[in-house]
This record gives sequence, C-alpha cells and structure tokens, in this order.
Amino acid sequence: MVNKRVPEWLNSSMWSSPTTSHPPPPPKSQSKPQSPPDSPSHGNHTSKPPSVASSETSVNEPRESPPSPGLVTTRSPFKSGPAGPVQTVQRTEVRDPVVSSGSSDNEISPREDASRQAQLLQELSKKTINMGELQRLASLGIPDGAGIRSTVWKLLLGYLPRDKGVWPSELAKKRSQYKSFKEDLLKNPSEITRKSEESTSSQNGEDKGLLSRSEIPEGEHPLSLGETSVWNQFFQDTEIIEQIDRDVKRTHPDMHFFSGDSASAKANQEALKNILIIYAKLNPGIRYVQGMNEILAPLFYVFKNDPNEDFVVNAEADTFFCFVELLSSCRDNFCKQLDNSVVGIRSTISKMSQLLKHHDEELWRHLELTTKVNPQFYAFRWITLLLTQEFNFADILHIWDTLLSDPEGPQLQETLLRVCCAMLILVRRRLLAGDFTANLKLLQSYPSTNISHLLYVANKLRS
Repeated sequence: MVNKRVPEWLNSSMWSSPTTSHPPPPPKSQSKPQSPPDSPSHGNHTSKPPSVASSETSVNEPRESPPSPGLVTTRSPFKSGPAGPVQTVQRTEVRDPVVSSGSSDNEISPREDASRQAQLLQELSKKTINMGELQRLASLGIPDGAGIRSTVWKLLLGYLPRDKGVWPSELAKKRSQYKSFKEDLLKNPSEITRKSEESTSSQNGEDKGLLSRSEIPEGEHPLSLGETSVWNQFFQDTEIIEQIDRDVKRTHPDMHFFSGDSASAKANQEALKNILIIYAKLNPGIRYVQGMNEILAPLFYVFKNDPNEDFVVNAEADTFFCFVELLSSCRDNFCKQLDNSVVGIRSTISKMSQLLKHHDEELWRHLELTTKVNPQFYAFRWITLLLTQEFNFADILHIWDTLLSDPEGPQLQETLLRVCCAMLILVRRRLLAGDFTANLKLLQSYPSTNISHLLYVANKLRS
C-alpha cells in the first residue's frame, strides 16, 4: 500500500511499469581520465577511504514525455564533500563548443529548437526586456546557438539591465572597474614598490637609484610583519593562490577549452585564476574555497563562446561580476562558520530532506530511517557545487538555464533543492529496493537520466 503522503501524480503507471528497453549505444572511446579535482570544503582536507562508484550507466525508471527535452547525460564523477565518503569518477569528453553526439531521448526537434530561439531573439530585440517572459522562456532551456545563452544569463544574473539603451555605458563602467581590480590586486609587491619609487623620484626631479635600508618604508620591506605591509599580505595570499592554481588546472580535464597545452586553454586557465584570486582578495570573510572553480567554469565557458567579439574579448570581466552575483546566492554554503546556522549548508540539506518528506514520505523514511543514508553523504556535493559534478557539461548548462531563470531572481536555493529532490524521486524504485550500500552507491554516482524530464518533475514539486 502506497503511503498516503505520496502525491497522486507520482502514483501513475509511469512509476510502476518499466519502459521498453532498448539496446545500449556502443561505448564511446575515452582517453585515460586525469585525477579529479578535490571536493569543496571549508578548510582542512583529510584523506578518506574511497567508496565504490556505481557501475550502472542508465536509469531504469519509467519516463514520461516532458514538455521541453534537453540533451543526453553521461554521469560525471567527483570526490564527495567532507560530509561524505570519497569516490572516483570520470567524465565523457565534451567537445568545444558543447554539442551532443548521436541521438538520445533528450534531444529536441529542430522545429522546437528554432521556435524557442526565435522567441528568445524576439524578446532580446526589445528596447526594454520583459524579465518575466525571458525567465519563462529560459526555464524551458536555451538553444546553444546564436550566443543567446550568454546574453540571457547576464540578464538573469542582473549584470545587464532591462533597458538596452544603457548596456554600452554599464558594460564600459564594469569592465573598467575590473581592469582596476586586476591592476591593484594582481601586482607583485616589487612592482608596487618600484612604481612608488618612480613616482617619488619624478616628483622630486631626481633619481636616487637604490634606496638604503634605512630609507625603505616599513610597510614596503619584504620582511615586514606589519598588517599594512604589502609583502606580508603577499606571503599570506601565496597559499590560497597556489590552491587556486591547482584547482584551475584540474577543472574539466576532459575538455580542450579548459585543459591542455594549447595557447587558448592556458589563456582560459589564467582568466579563471585571475577571477578567483580577485574574488578571494575582495571577500576576506570567505576568500577562496575549493569547488568555486567548478561554479565559475560554466559561466566563463558560455561567455567566452559568445559569437559577439566584444563579449569574447571582455569575457573575463563579464564573468567576474556574474560569478560574484551567482555566488552571493550560495556563498553561505561555503562558509564553515555558518555550517550550523539557519543559512548554513547543514540547514540547507535539512530543507532538502524536509522537501522530500513532504512530497514522498515513503521514500524519505526508507532513505533516512530504514537504510540510514545521511543526506550529507550525497547532497553536500550536489548543493555546494550546483550539480556541476553530477551531469555532463552540456546538461549542466541546461540545468543552469532553469536555476538562473527562477521568477524570484537568481536566488538558487529553492529551485536547486527541488531539482535535488526530483533526482531522488526519479530513482525511487531502485532506492526503495536498495540497502545502505546500494543506495549510497547510486546517489554518489547518479545515473544517466533525461534532463528535461528531471526539470519537469522538479517543477511539479513547486509549492
């Protein structure tokens, strides 16, 4: 007997009757995966025994035709956060720019793709953007072509104002501000001292050459321990900068855009590194936490692949401000001091658990009471990294279309928790049949699924 708390739409035959099975497609050739990046955490990282990744590659749950299909998913693994075990995973390579290969249940018809693209272009052509309509269209998924996603994301994140007439001035102001950030925050202390000396010499009309030890200001001496010393601050930042450098080099090692010896890949890595260093220096309360590079990557990829040359040239600056806005909605999840507060990661995970209990109490009881699968073991990574490690890159972009287009603005938590809850519901039969070990494997290595159907179910969970 089905628990009375399970909603009627969840009791339909689609959840009880298996779909017609199809022979699996031939496996794609893959190069040997590089070491996956470290999990996000709040500081110390201790080595944990690896858990076994699920060997299943497809969801056996029956499906319903969703209103807006997307792209086929291949499971991409990552290490679990500090709240859960560590596992090793591997991604399928995504070509640059993102394209889907072969046929899949998630592919949309050319007619639907063209229609949605035409609707978005029509909305973007208006002098004043109707954000409600733009959010509605974007939530269904944004076509990959014509640079639409780049512009729409900037609007959804509040980087571009609704009034198109002020775009040139606003962009010029923001890009100039970012240039100043780079000049002020990325300089080596030697350059700062040298320019200071040059400025003083030019004002006095003399060239004194090397300063004697007694003439070097205390704050500019390399061995100074003063709080205002540029050298002391430089040495304090070194550890964080080295961590950022390591993480950036391990960002999507399966994609040529981010990884490799090409000049473009190295330039892209340098841009990611600059953004993260500047963010860390401008936000001393949180600084840099492992995993931020994974949240940054989709933004920079989308903006750098815009067909508009001006946007491409200024992709780093545009990405920085959009990253700041995006992280403002989830930065509390990265702050260790807030872990046990009402806005911390544990509270967020608890909200996801309560959401599941509200919509499917039977599944909630089986997971948390019967098999005792603590949601922190899997949901920590899902939430802190905005699902960037659970799906392939093309599907991440589709999911983010929905996350960013919430009518309440880029406050991702509620939408994100609905998607996480839908991920559980989509595999409910297997979870209800599984024990602790089987369910942990399944949720730490989420299987391939229809992304549009996932988002459809998540929308059904809206209060």
